[in-house]
Amino acid sequence: MNEKVVSIVVIVIVIVGGVFLFNNKSGAPTEIDEINIVTDQMPVPGEKVDEMAVSREFTLEAKNFSYSLAEIRVKQGETVHITLKNTEGVHDFKLDEFGAGTKTLQAGEEETIEFVADKIGSFEYYCSIGNHRAQGMVGTLIVEEK
Repeated sequence: MNEKVVSIVVIVIVIVGGVFLFNNKSGAPTEIDEINIVTDQMPVPGEKVDEMAVSREFTLEAKNFSYSLAEIRVKQGETVHITLKNTEGVHDFKLDEFGAGTKTLQAGEEETIEFVADKIGSFEYYCSIGNHRAQGMVGTLIVEEK
């Protein structure tokens, strides 16, 4: 009878161990998993992909003597899209260090500009119409290291 109990215990251990090994998915990725990971990241044929390029979009509303955003934060190297929506008066947007700016916009008009934030630091953007800048129509673009 002892031999029967030992045999049953051995069989149970083998079955439980086999089930555990068969169902264990938390181990290192298999060769097939690694291939799928690479395949999932492959670009569409003909598509140009820059894995480091990131695009950021902001909408900035302009009204008399203020912008809706006092601060815009991005990472170095990001492409920045800023849409200026003028809600009242006559305004523009200037960011000298990046050569970025809109034309003069009348109330109800909008324009989108694009530039690459390739310099690290804090940069003032402003409205160049009349004395709007002196009256506080400014903000800060902060470009942080990647």
